[in-house]
Amino acid sequence: MTLMNEIRRRLRYAVAPLIGMGAVVYFSYHIVQGDRGLIAWVHLKNEITKAEDTLSEVRAEKTELEKRVSLLRPDSLDPDMLEERARIMLNMGYPDERILPADRL
Repeated sequence: MTLMNEIRRRLRYAVAPLIGMGAVVYFSYHIVQGDRGLIAWVHLKNEITKAEDTLSEVRAEKTELEKRVSLLRPDSLDPDMLEERARIMLNMGYPDERILPADRL
């Protein structure tokens, strides 16, 4: 019976450190691997960088389109832009021009 008492006595002193170590291991794992852990944070940073790059490309394209549209406004009509749009819309060209059809995929 003394052996059993000795085991119980030592077990009481070991339970608290084991629970503490278990908690440290649990939280350490979730700091790295969890939904809001370090690895998820790195992935989100990469996605944000890609989204910002896409945003800058779209903004540049928008600026270019706004510039082209401003050339077609009645108050600042550009003759070259008007001719280009008329040729595209009417599908016409000059008699001395050669038109090479593009292959469609």
